[in-house]
Amino acid sequence: MADIHIQREHSLGLAEARKIAFKWAEQVEEKFDMECTYEEGKTEDIVSFTRSGVSGTLVVTKDSFDLNAKLGFLLGAFKDRIESEIVKNLDTLIAKKPAAAKKAPAKKKSA
Repeated sequence: MADIHIQREHSLGLAEARKIAFKWAEQVEEKFDMECTYEEGKTEDIVSFTRSGVSGTLVVTKDSFDLNAKLGFLLGAFKDRIESEIVKNLDTLIAKKPAAAKKAPAKKKSA
């Protein structure tokens, strides 16, 4: 069996990270025929995913995504390809979120 571990830090907060994780789950269900369950929590959410030869979780917090997957024997041969596809999809979703608006500089007081 091959294991995949991917961690991405972010500064989106839990609400925005939750939206990304939900979108990611929708994409893997469609593209890879995964079966996903989504559990919302107060400080973290967990997306569990499975299909023949693959199982894992995506843990979502206010400042990180942590994906762990186990590949069965047959899919283990494609670990690098599968991992790069997951990284690409997750990074693309994170990058689509606009950066937080910069705070306007404080006005100077006139003397």
